[in-house]
Amino acid sequence: MPELPEVETVRDGLDRLVAGAVVRDAEVFRDYSVRRHDGGPAGFADQLRGRRLVGAVRRGKYLWLPLADPRQGASAALLAHLGMSGQLLVRDPAVAGEWAHPHLRVRLHVDEAPSGAHYVDFVDQRTFGHLAVTDLEPTADGASGGYGSPLPALPAPVAHIARDLLDPALDRDAVVATVRRRRTGIKRALLDQTVVSGIGNIYADEALWRARVHFARATDTMTRPVVHRVLDAATEVMTEALGQGGTSFDALYVNVNGESGYFSRSLAVYGRAGEPCPRCATPVRRDEFMNRSSFTCPRCQPRPRQGRW
Repeated sequence: MPELPEVETVRDGLDRLVAGAVVRDAEVFRDYSVRRHDGGPAGFADQLRGRRLVGAVRRGKYLWLPLADPRQGASAALLAHLGMSGQLLVRDPAVAGEWAHPHLRVRLHVDEAPSGAHYVDFVDQRTFGHLAVTDLEPTADGASGGYGSPLPALPAPVAHIARDLLDPALDRDAVVATVRRRRTGIKRALLDQTVVSGIGNIYADEALWRARVHFARATDTMTRPVVHRVLDAATEVMTEALGQGGTSFDALYVNVNGESGYFSRSLAVYGRAGEPCPRCATPVRRDEFMNRSSFTCPRCQPRPRQGRW
């Protein structure tokens, strides 16, 4: 599933290439891709026609494009959740031709895009992603709703999602306190999007390896400096991944131009079971975790024993 660096790469591309464009029409080729929009495909298209895409905003793994209405201003947004394989592709048929992706689910026809693009295509092979037009509501703290916009508002379905580690409005000390109050393992806390958003399985494993902390370490036994160290490691690894366009293992994650990210070449432990740890050469271990996998170095990240570390 795309995590913060991958979604931010897409957000940045949309902001540069289609911010200011006007939606002329919307075609829904698979109803399930707008399943969370009240009114179905017809209502989805009706609420988009004539609206201007003001910009692109992100909180954690969620992405939205505020919609300007000549009568109402930016009171709504096009919300996108990419799921496991969702892609938003900006296309200019004059350059790329009229070829359509075999997993095209929704197409926005746009005018006045700064890039000259005519289409914004939502492509989703596994169909876990979705689009919806939703109202904006004020943020609880009065700060910006997400990265990419100063507007203190966010889509109602995102209101429960915590700020992420790259958000300037994040209260990091408050996150540390929340983590330490939980009675769970540190990786479960990192994956809880109501604690801190944007971190998924890949970057959690990479951050914990950098911080030399095992994924099962109990949060209520961790000191403030150790939790800060984990959060700093997560910030560092996601910033580095963002600089390389995110992590791509196959064609299911690409940016708005259809290009893959390259951070997979820099991963230390994720997906590298049996390979030597880059730090100590001990073979990387794979463990079952929440119907997924966790990758650790047994030497750098020893499994916790009972009691306080």
